[in-house]
Amino acid sequence: MDELDRALSGWRRGERGAVDELFRLVYGELRILAGRQLRGRRAGETLGPTALVHEVYMRFADRSSPELIDRNHFVALAAGAMRMVIVDHWRRKRSKKRDPQAPLSAPLDDVPAPSPLLPIDILALDEALRALAELDARQAQIVELRFFGGMTLEEIGGILGVTERTVKRDWQKARAFLYHAMRSGGTQDADG
Repeated sequence: MDELDRALSGWRRGERGAVDELFRLVYGELRILAGRQLRGRRAGETLGPTALVHEVYMRFADRSSPELIDRNHFVALAAGAMRMVIVDHWRRKRSKKRDPQAPLSAPLDDVPAPSPLLPIDILALDEALRALAELDARQAQIVELRFFGGMTLEEIGGILGVTERTVKRDWQKARAFLYHAMRSGGTQDADG
């Protein structure tokens, strides 16, 4: 058992300090992931990569571990938590109306995809993802892992127990669904 396996196992058993050890071991990876999610933010933006990782840590610190298998599963769980932190941040920002002219968007240019993606409205994406999850939970999970987790199709296939080809097909369907859902909602959308 390596350090990460021991930390995952300790978290599952409820050992004190195991989640701290787990975050210590994957902190660099989570910071990179957070940086991807927040790339292109405006000057004065209060949510930076370090703050995002720390918010995710706070969400994990007081809960018991799900049945995590490996690093990829943990990163997938962290990606979901990052999604919720980012969405909550944008909701608070919109509700406070600090800068009503500012677009509530985040760049997707770092997301590995067949074509470059434009900035999109995070809240519209979250709403469209919720609708997609009602129709096809796996497709919604693929989008979350790809967009918020920055994972490759192969990594996602490993987590979900399906082939890379299946993930690619579902990714394309999910992107088409999101494109149309976000477009019909009058929000800015992504091509392809």
